Amino acid sequence: KKKELMSEKVNRALKQMIVVHRFEPGLHLNVDKIARELGVSRIPVWEAIRRLQQEGIVQTIPNRGVFLLENSLERSQEIIEVRDTLDKLAARLACERINDRMLDQLAQCLPNQLRAIETADLALYSSADLRFHGLIYEASGNGYLRELFESITLQMLPARVEFLPILPSLYLGHQEIIEGRANRRRYRAADAGLVRLLREMRNAFGAE
Repeated sequence: KKKELMSEKVNRALKQMIVVHRFEPGLHLNVDKIARELGVSRIPVWEAIRRLQQEGIVQTIPNRGVFLLENSLERSQEIIEVRDTLDKLAARLACERINDRMLDQLAQCLPNQLRAIETADLALYSSADLRFHGLIYEASGNGYLRELFESITLQMLPARVEFLPILPSLYLGHQEIIEGRANRRRYRAADAGLVRLLREMRNAFGAE
């Protein structure tokens, strides 16, 4: 049971690394380095890698190692279309159910996003962005919707797209979401903000 719990912990940690852009698409994953960073043996890391391989996130090549797979632009656009729909649903539900405490938590994500933009730190921005959208899905009160968000987020990130130029616009979209809720404009402002974020991402893919 302890082994299973450690495997789950490492699996979540490795997924978090991928989601926040710690690894570039096609990058070789150093199992020894990951194990040292997480303070575990190689065994749970390999178990997590096998699960990621089954999910189509990484690939193990004999005599070469483990590599993070890269989505095609077409595949990435398809995933973003689905994420667009999920985000709008989450926004509608969240704006009916969100409380002041969670709204404050959303606002607390913005300083880290701004600092990431100023330092061109994509990993930091991705971490803060994941937290921001995770809170919106949590505020929706729909557990299954949150599960879908976590699953699709992992699937959509491995792609060679230059995100840094669009981060300021994404940040402004997050501000609009918070201000829209604070001014009680119901879901329309939040919905518009989320749509704007996804439009920026689609434009980035289309520019390739």
